[in-house]
Amino acid sequence: MGSTVIDSFIETESRNAIAAWLLAGFVLAVAASSLLVGDLLWAGFAAFVCVLAVLPAVAFRSGRVTPPWEVLALASGPLVVRTFGPGGVGEFATYLSVAAIALLVAVELNAFTPVRMTSGFAVAFVVIATMATAGAWAVVRWIADLYLATGFLGSEEALMWEFVASTAAGIVAGIVFELYFRRYSRALERPLAGETP
Repeated sequence: MGSTVIDSFIETESRNAIAAWLLAGFVLAVAASSLLVGDLLWAGFAAFVCVLAVLPAVAFRSGRVTPPWEVLALASGPLVVRTFGPGGVGEFATYLSVAAIALLVAVELNAFTPVRMTSGFAVAFVVIATMATAGAWAVVRWIADLYLATGFLGSEEALMWEFVASTAAGIVAGIVFELYFRRYSRALERPLAGETP
């Protein structure tokens, strides 16, 4: 099978690896601290981001093989805001992070399995996965409300606005990722200094 732009999205540069490992360490620290204070939801979220960050290095048995640090930064953004910010993390920021996680999953599926995706399909996957995550999260909260009387779900209007926020975050992330893919693809096509095309 031929290589696609998304295949080369897994980075092997030292600078990228250093930034990615620093972000992975931060996310792991956030997961541990969230677990210690009993915030299982954010601990699980942080642990999942950390696993996705280190999976390429484990698979290729090289600490230099990492996803782009920019995508990891976007995925861990709500964790940074939650740790250092003054207030709570908004729904839009959380779903933007979910979109970045969906992109990481798409990249790693493409790199480590027989699945092959074009950049356009990967972007569509990001948007749909973000919307599906919002729906699945709403169902989990509805079941918790129904059987445990938790009050997690809130009003129907708030739920609909959450769906709007997740859709908007997925679309914004999709556009940003498409632009990033295009820039990355052009950078791959440029000949190195001193090379003849």
